[in-house]
Amino acid sequence: MNPVAGLAPYAVRDETSRGRQHPEPSPSYRSEMQRDRDRIIHCAAFRRLEYKTQVFVNHEGDLFRTRLTHSVEVAQIGRSVARAMRLNEDLTEAISLAHDLGHTPFGHSGQDALNACMREFGGFEHNLQSLRVVDFLEEKYAGFPGLNLTFETREGILKHCSPKNAAELGELGKRFLEKRQPSLEAQIANVADEIAYNNHDVDDGLRSGLITIEQLAEIKLFGEQYALVRRTYPDLPERVQVHEIVRRMINRLVVDLIDNSTLLLKEAAATSVDDVRGYGRPLVANSDAVRQQSLELKQFLREQLYAHYRVRRMTLKAHRTIESLFSAFMDDLRLLPPQYQVKIGGSAPAPARARIIADYIAGMTDRYAIREHRRLFDPGALT
Repeated sequence: MNPVAGLAPYAVRDETSRGRQHPEPSPSYRSEMQRDRDRIIHCAAFRRLEYKTQVFVNHEGDLFRTRLTHSVEVAQIGRSVARAMRLNEDLTEAISLAHDLGHTPFGHSGQDALNACMREFGGFEHNLQSLRVVDFLEEKYAGFPGLNLTFETREGILKHCSPKNAAELGELGKRFLEKRQPSLEAQIANVADEIAYNNHDVDDGLRSGLITIEQLAEIKLFGEQYALVRRTYPDLPERVQVHEIVRRMINRLVVDLIDNSTLLLKEAAATSVDDVRGYGRPLVANSDAVRQQSLELKQFLREQLYAHYRVRRMTLKAHRTIESLFSAFMDDLRLLPPQYQVKIGGSAPAPARARIIADYIAGMTDRYAIREHRRLFDPGALT
């Protein structure tokens, strides 16, 4: 069966792909985007996401989201939207699964800490690091570095980029300088990411006890579904009630996203991928009313969950762990594992040394970073 049969005219197809950096024969029995998806699933950076944090550090509980479960949830939402809009599901899934490959340990606090450490050496952007992972850092193939993914998957992974870095990325960075849009599949993965983390942070926040149903009931997106569930199932146990509310919130956002994006595409009269790229704004978006509800929820989470004193305490520990590791390695390269010492060499300038150290730290899981910190700074720890 033709995997692209029935796709909309503005969907990405193998035959219109801009290809790979290193030419390869076409795969048998798979599309190019399926091959990308499969390479991502089999890479080491993807496996490490199991022990990288969303909001709660990995050892705080077995049921909280990790970067791996989050990425799978983003892919599930993304595929549902892509299928409904007759777009390339495999490309949407590949981007969704790869979008966090470059994330540091300890979630956003780890990223902020590493960015501060790298301020004098070009900074640290986790989207750019995800691209660096798939382009250079994965070491699996004899014929090329990285995973040699298609242009379209790499474009979707790089959803944010500073103008300075964009200027150094050639064709891939050009859209940031020209204010052009990525493919619809990349736009779906971007919105699916936000839908997944907002709603599942609600679930994890309630599970942790750091926020309450009573607080969330004041937020329209949650409150509407809460009232409906309470009317329909007045005797539900709280855990089932929360799941029922969260799944309905996700459904509300996804259905609105499909309906509104379909309307936007019709208004834009898009008939090709080039039409999508040249349009002045994204064509995958929630309606204004639903987007406002999402922003209200996001603001609530920022104030009540991410700024909670228990989360902030962990954030402080994460900052100090990352900063201490980076400083120690910059001061003495011999503290690094041998393979990283070899990469740096004997006379590399400071920016090159710092970037490889950032690669090492960004690749750590939460628990590995904690152990590495203990090995370096705890006199009683085994080396």
